[in-house]
Amino acid sequence: MSDQKTFLFLQGPHGPFFRQLGRMLGLAGATVWRVGFNAGDAAFWGRAPGYIPFRDKPGAWPETLAVIVKDRAITDIVLYGDTRPAHAEAVRQAKALGLRVHVFEEGYLRPYWITYERGGSNGHSRLMDFSVTEMRERLARSDIDMPTPPAHWGDMRQHIFYGALYHWFVMFRNRPYPGFRSHRALPVHREAMLYTRRLVLMPFMALHRRWATWRIKAGGYPYHIALLQLEHDASFQVHSSFADMEAFITQVISGFAQGAPAHHHLVFKAHPLESGQSPLRKMIGRISARHGITARTHYLRGGKLAQILDQARSAVTVNSTSGQQALWRGIPLKAFGTAIFCKPEFVSGQSLRDFFAAPRRPDAQAYREYRQFLLETSQVPGGFYSVSGRQQLLRHLVDKMFDDADPYDAVLSKHSRTGPPLRVVQTNAVQ
Repeated sequence: MSDQKTFLFLQGPHGPFFRQLGRMLGLAGATVWRVGFNAGDAAFWGRAPGYIPFRDKPGAWPETLAVIVKDRAITDIVLYGDTRPAHAEAVRQAKALGLRVHVFEEGYLRPYWITYERGGSNGHSRLMDFSVTEMRERLARSDIDMPTPPAHWGDMRQHIFYGALYHWFVMFRNRPYPGFRSHRALPVHREAMLYTRRLVLMPFMALHRRWATWRIKAGGYPYHIALLQLEHDASFQVHSSFADMEAFITQVISGFAQGAPAHHHLVFKAHPLESGQSPLRKMIGRISARHGITARTHYLRGGKLAQILDQARSAVTVNSTSGQQALWRGIPLKAFGTAIFCKPEFVSGQSLRDFFAAPRRPDAQAYREYRQFLLETSQVPGGFYSVSGRQQLLRHLVDKMFDDADPYDAVLSKHSRTGPPLRVVQTNAVQ
């Protein structure tokens, strides 16, 4: 591979993060291109150079991508999530050609970190192939300092704002992209409306959430938590066997009704970005009534998990990264999907009925070693959406992306983080 780097950006997180990252890579000497699939992509890339609009139907993407890669001598592909069809095709072509694929995702140890990997994330991550023993051995041979989280994290409001703005552009300014088809089943206008509604109602939802949280904590009963996910999330769609969230809720309530002591309760905690497209509260109420435990089930919409998790007896999830907050606290965890934290040392192998009756605790020492391995490899301090979070990220990422060693191999060498001097790029200059 030539020393000259040419990066092709595909779709990124909502907001200006990809534009700012592309600018910093350019300042460090790379050539940067960006494919935009809709007006939202174009708006967030702004007037930065290298924009390539893709206006055709999805069926034309494989051939178009192959031409772009060849004609512009692409060496590296940058994307957010590796499962949406356009990105999955890009990963396939890149691997066939020996190109480097930089994959960004929300942090495995969120909220203070994001995830940066090569080749794939979540169920496609190299972490799936590492045992805890191998992680321990690699850590013993490394001398990389533990990264620290940013002093402040405030991404949620910005995340929702950028999501609403992105869908507004797609809904009202998308005429130049007649072939665009969303990778999600929900129509764009419906998704835009839900984002906007959530943004407007955030203060009222916060008040209701505090009241509901107080009721649960003041109830005096032991409780277990079911961690719900966004139904359209790639981890749920691609890396689990459930057709929808209702199937997961049904299985959890059934197992709880059969195994949990009669004085225990079950709390369903919604994802912070749950838009309300699925009637989760009604669904939980209907299924609970069928099993005769209506008075013992609760629904909590959004909010910070720590407030309710600290006193929980156990947690159940499909494969949400929030499950790691339970493991960090030594709380027993049951998971059903494919996830990087589904190691036998951490996640219970009990049946759901037996788990709710007497959940087994994770190996706390093994989880600390696993967490340290993530922090020294794929977890980068910062966030995609707030100004301070992006500034924190951009201080670290350019050198990582130029490094020949991927984050998991880099932990073996104290010299692994060399690259273009960070002083050549000024974070405060990125607009």
